[in-house]
Amino acid sequence: MSCHDEHGHGGHDHEHSEAHDHSDDITPALQNLLYDQIDFSALRTLNEEDSSSGRAICQKTWAQRLDPEPELLSSADEQLLMIVPFTGQVRLHSIIIRTSPSLSAPKTLKVFINDLDLDFGTATEKPPTQTFELSQTSEVQELPVRRALFNTTRSLSLFFEDNFSDGEEDVTRISYVAFKGDFMRLNREPVSVMFEAAANPADHKAIVGTKSGVGHQIQ
Repeated sequence: MSCHDEHGHGGHDHEHSEAHDHSDDITPALQNLLYDQIDFSALRTLNEEDSSSGRAICQKTWAQRLDPEPELLSSADEQLLMIVPFTGQVRLHSIIIRTSPSLSAPKTLKVFINDLDLDFGTATEKPPTQTFELSQTSEVQELPVRRALFNTTRSLSLFFEDNFSDGEEDVTRISYVAFKGDFMRLNREPVSVMFEAAANPADHKAIVGTKSGVGHQIQ
């Protein structure tokens, strides 16, 4: 699927895009931005040239989305694999990314959900949850996901498989990554059940019923 950038409105007649100040995009984007729900301490990127640069581009705020630095660069070859855990469960709406018009811009993005142990070998062989063909542009691209496939997202793995150089350029560059969706905090409160220290036979059925009822609610 081919994804248009955020300001193209599905066409290429947006002649004043370079002069556009993006101010009209701030409010709608912030409504569902999942910035505060990313577990940055556990976010990791494989094959990054500078340690924690993948985390750094995700830590950019919406106001910093057009800043050229920090930037994520691949190291040994053009592939990058970013593992992004959330602090709860997410209904993902879209992935937001900014790259460049250069040959170093990533071309194919394969997205996997709920696989924290994904590596390059597995990402190459395993069917992705969804695949995107990115645009070669410095505009911010918003990639809508098939929401039915991302209703119970606890982590995302972003596999940038190649870039626009067709194998001629080993370095892939990305300057901004963010996510939009609905966040559902996981309830990790322990379930407490109180029983009498010495139950008499007359209370036995009530106690059994209580245990059964509580057990039924625990998924």
